[in-house]
Amino acid sequence: MLPEQQKNMLLAITVSLVIVVGFNIIFPPPPPEELVQDQKELEQKTPVENRKEKKSSDAQSKVRGQTVTADAGPKLGADTKDMIRQPPPKSLKPTFKDRASVLQDGGDRVKISSKRLTGSIALTGARIDDLVLKGYRSSLDPNSEEIILLQPQGSEKPYYAEFGWLGSAVEVPNARSVWKSDRSVLSPGKPITLSWDNGKGLLFERVISLDNSYMFQITQRVKNLTPQVISLAPYGLVSRTGTPEVLGFYILHEGMIGVLKGVLQEVDYDEFDDGRPKRFESKGGWLGITDKYWLAALIPNQQQTANTSFVSHKRGSQHAYQADYLSPSMSVNPGEMIEAKTNFFAGAKEKKLLDSYMADLKVDKFDLAIDFGWFWFFTKPFFSALSYFNEMFGNYGVAILILTVIIKIIFFPLANKSYRAMSKMKALQPKMEELKERFGEDRQRMNTELMNLYKTEKVNPAAGCFPILIQIPVFFALYKVLFVSIEMRQAPFFGWIHDLSAPDPLGIFTLFGLIPWEVPATLAFINIGIWPIIMGATMYLQQKLNPTPADPIQAKIFMFMPIIFTFILAPFPAGLVIYWAWNNILSIAQQWLIMKRMGVSIN
Repeated sequence: MLPEQQKNMLLAITVSLVIVVGFNIIFPPPPPEELVQDQKELEQKTPVENRKEKKSSDAQSKVRGQTVTADAGPKLGADTKDMIRQPPPKSLKPTFKDRASVLQDGGDRVKISSKRLTGSIALTGARIDDLVLKGYRSSLDPNSEEIILLQPQGSEKPYYAEFGWLGSAVEVPNARSVWKSDRSVLSPGKPITLSWDNGKGLLFERVISLDNSYMFQITQRVKNLTPQVISLAPYGLVSRTGTPEVLGFYILHEGMIGVLKGVLQEVDYDEFDDGRPKRFESKGGWLGITDKYWLAALIPNQQQTANTSFVSHKRGSQHAYQADYLSPSMSVNPGEMIEAKTNFFAGAKEKKLLDSYMADLKVDKFDLAIDFGWFWFFTKPFFSALSYFNEMFGNYGVAILILTVIIKIIFFPLANKSYRAMSKMKALQPKMEELKERFGEDRQRMNTELMNLYKTEKVNPAAGCFPILIQIPVFFALYKVLFVSIEMRQAPFFGWIHDLSAPDPLGIFTLFGLIPWEVPATLAFINIGIWPIIMGATMYLQQKLNPTPADPIQAKIFMFMPIIFTFILAPFPAGLVIYWAWNNILSIAQQWLIMKRMGVSIN
């Protein structure tokens, strides 16, 4: 039998290996693109439109799971089907248009133009339904398509934001209402004012402004020219038709998201199988729909309590998803005006930008839109450190190298103690071989003598596991940062590494870039790149500095670990592999220096 301390060492290394292997199995690379769904156009009606189809004499109107009355605020309680626009009759055969055709044929629009956004607002319905993120492209190719975030109704997968008023027995603007605008272009510092007259004494006005990044402010006003007191409730919604492709990683949430009642709420697309909405009553907060890097979020009045919900409904072959809020009803007297303000974020989830909005607009936990996970106390400091060094040196790869050095300095005393113990173990190698020759046939006696030798020389054989165990939490934290932070997306290093968040692009099946061949997905997992090979080589060199385990099985495990880790880490982000290789190099230098000072032979 193995000595207890050797067992612990073997167990620690095996657990470390299982963690990394298991991590790669549980969080595999994104699956191949699935078959495209049948294209079916779905005429959509807003909750307001559904309500308008009822007779104006109805005392109540059911909207998005809320019951709104003329003299009362919103109350919970309605059938789920009332919450989502109804699909068209089955006899209709819907057709899609491409985005450009929809924008051209869909009526007048107000152009959106800024350094970071381009797009338009439809005057029919006054929806923000056309948005392109400037500066972000779908691939490293500078000529690739810019990221399209919002899509208009009539395209294959509409995605838009809508704002309005709900009220009973009064005509309010809906998705078919044609608004007038005082400007043809919305840009930072130059807001637009949209207006609509219901012809029955109510004048609706909507002022939309845009900052220099991704935040819209929507100010809705209603002037009452009737002789009656009118009650209206402002609402906002983000609607998305079609279930987007998601990576399916457990460490990343994509779908409905919000901070409601001060708590982060995350609802996956597949959590609506029962057809029931997810409702929350919350003062302040925010809600919307998130992708890995992009977010469309509503930020209602932070001083008011609103009824919010996440809902979904089947529409033909697709699902529609909606995040919405309904604020308390407001009364407007004859000759007076009421006003409601809200904000709408649509853009990239940049940490510094989200932090600034959280501070300036007093938005509760807006930074949680970035999925830093349960171990945010690791990942957030890592991200902050990398951002700081990137600002200093202009390269996230260099930032990773510097952060690795700092981590080594922090853990220097522990690692130093571990390497000294391993150096002592290596110095005892001749005596261990002697015991092996004397008691090789008597395993129990040999283990007993080894334990006595360790006690006499005051050596802990398990001490060599500490460096790799220290690396595990650092590994996961850095992986999370590389995976979820848009700042790491397409961030270059040097040479052939143009994206630290993607695997090393030069693999063995292309002779490291010499053969212009696209490796099939079935071979991608063994297409070992240059940096994984460097990492494996440094791991092998570090292993040679360690004492050879006395047990043959243990020795074989150590011998194959560099090869196994090379294959395991090959599909991981290049930034992570660079970190591991650089950490190995620093460890080799530290261990070599200790061994030289202790007079231990290096072979």
